[in-house]
Amino acid sequence: MKTLSTAVLLVASMGLSACSGGLFNQNDRLGTGGGAGIDNTPVTTGALDPSSVAYFNQTIGDRVLFAVDTSTLTDVGRATLAQQAGWLNTNTTYTAIIEGHADEQGTREYNLALGARRAAAVRDYLVSQGVPDARLRTVTFGKERPIEICSTEACYSKNRRAVTVIGAGAIS
Repeated sequence: MKTLSTAVLLVASMGLSACSGGLFNQNDRLGTGGGAGIDNTPVTTGALDPSSVAYFNQTIGDRVLFAVDTSTLTDVGRATLAQQAGWLNTNTTYTAIIEGHADEQGTREYNLALGARRAAAVRDYLVSQGVPDARLRTVTFGKERPIEICSTEACYSKNRRAVTVIGAGAIS
């Protein structure tokens, strides 16, 4: 009985200390952007930090879309890639893998080749904008990784894409 009482008191005191906010107030928790770093500067995380991968994905944009059966960049695609290049040139510690994708129409082999051409077109554009080729790698998935699965143009158009995936460190 004494062990049970001790356990109940321990659990109750832990619950009360969790409710009181503990050692931190609500604004000092990581991820809120309201805390301070070691040198007392504000800590920013996530999509608000211009040097973060989340910012790249959400604000810059991590993908460009292609027309049917082509690897030619659109004006919208070039605009997105120009922003990607600017971000990559500013944040030089990051590398990128460019994934080429296709819609489900056509053979597996044809779509793998089309995805490779799309990824290469993106890489070539980024390099033309000053991003070192050594920081970029391409991979093709063809029609193997669709975002949308259905047999309509609305789905197909989302799957005809190249996605720039940001990583850290050297490309092997």
